[in-house]
Amino acid sequence: MSEVVGAVATLVAVAFLGYLVGVGGALRPQDELALSRLTFLVATPALLFTTVAGADLGSIFSPVLVTNLAGVLSVQAVFLVVAGLLWRRGRAELVIGALSTSYVNAGNLGIAVSVYVLGDGALIAPVLLFQLLVMAPVAFLLLDREASGTTSVRKALMRPLRNPLTVATVLGLAVALTGVEMPVMLMRPVELVAAAAVPVSLIAYGLSLSSARRVEESGHSRDVVLVVVLKCLVQPGVAWLVGRFALGLEGGALFAATLLAALPTAQNVYVYAVHYSAAKRLARHAVLASTMASIPLMIAISGLLG
Repeated sequence: MSEVVGAVATLVAVAFLGYLVGVGGALRPQDELALSRLTFLVATPALLFTTVAGADLGSIFSPVLVTNLAGVLSVQAVFLVVAGLLWRRGRAELVIGALSTSYVNAGNLGIAVSVYVLGDGALIAPVLLFQLLVMAPVAFLLLDREASGTTSVRKALMRPLRNPLTVATVLGLAVALTGVEMPVMLMRPVELVAAAAVPVSLIAYGLSLSSARRVEESGHSRDVVLVVVLKCLVQPGVAWLVGRFALGLEGGALFAATLLAALPTAQNVYVYAVHYSAAKRLARHAVLASTMASIPLMIAISGLLG
């Protein structure tokens, strides 16, 4: 499965570039925040708008969505019970941790895997849209409410409407639903900015590794282990069980559902963690460890089901 290895290697190479420029002093540790803010406030909203605006919304209702939803709910429930009830983590840490267990790299690696391995780029659409339209806005609602300290439901519901990622997703959904043809001269600069989202976020992630210290947020190593186990083993396992025995999927459909559930944690989660100053170490290590583990995992799944 050279396509899988190649897709993952591309992400690792760009992140390693960020690490090198940090070690070499070309960028300073404090530049990580500036790059992350640029990604969160400008580039990623542009990417979300162009992605959702051009999506086939009818494809969101598919077996892949059902298996993905089952996997997401399962791993998030386990993490919340263990980290929340047993380890007494804070709300922001629980939100970032839950995202780390289930928010897959659909927009970058997922598209590459869907196109080059599964042969159909539309297969990743249900996962991508669910994450953009449901998971991310809910997470922003909780994180915004935690950051503001408000107990007003009305204020908590209004804050995400000022979040650029949520606004961009809603605008993209409006364009997709109405079928409005956006002017080419308007979309070209948006697409140009959107193209910066993935590489800039990866460089910011690599830069963070160059200055990371073992003492940062010490005592939470078990959170990282729990997240990686849930993401890399439990989520694809649940997707396979639901697809095989609940939906009766076989062949390529079962392969696609399982393989897409095995995608690693998206680097977006780290960007969110930096923006909200919550569980940055957990997000950083979840992205790194799950990305490394995803290579042999997806190769194994391809060998067994492909």
